[in-house]
Amino acid sequence: MEQRVLVAHGSTNGSTEKIAETVAGVLRRAGVTAEVLSARSVTDLAPYEAVVVGGALYAGRWHKDARRFVRRHRGALTQRPVWFFSSGPLDSTASERDIPPVPGVKRAMARLDVRQHATFGGCLTEGAQGRIARMILRDGKGGDFRDFAAIEYWAAGVARELGAMVHR
Repeated sequence: MEQRVLVAHGSTNGSTEKIAETVAGVLRRAGVTAEVLSARSVTDLAPYEAVVVGGALYAGRWHKDARRFVRRHRGALTQRPVWFFSSGPLDSTASERDIPPVPGVKRAMARLDVRQHATFGGCLTEGAQGRIARMILRDGKGGDFRDFAAIEYWAAGVARELGAMVHR
């Protein structure tokens, strides 16, 4: 049975989108059909057996497109396996320890019975959009803190879970 998985993301400057593409790449190598879409552009979850949702973190909140996606598709998300990821800390903390989901994400996880959540380091580099992003960069606090080995390891775990579901 072919499994189709949606990897939806809320991303302003492309960092979270790159994480979503990395997750999808690992799923594809494991034999899963994975499609990456902006959370804002998704209209129907019917074609997908499972969903991964990722959102950039801004001031302790998930990206608005990820939040709206979860609200808009809540009914469909309760009918399939779901994983969440966040990207955001602009330092090495996400690589050093497990960072719990922010409160809004934690509430959504409970409502949807989300299987797992991971927080990955973020990326904010010159040219980023948004007044706050520019202020952070001006203060010298930007950089790329994404750990792609950790992202691939987490995605491989999602792939293993999906494989186990198919073989039940």
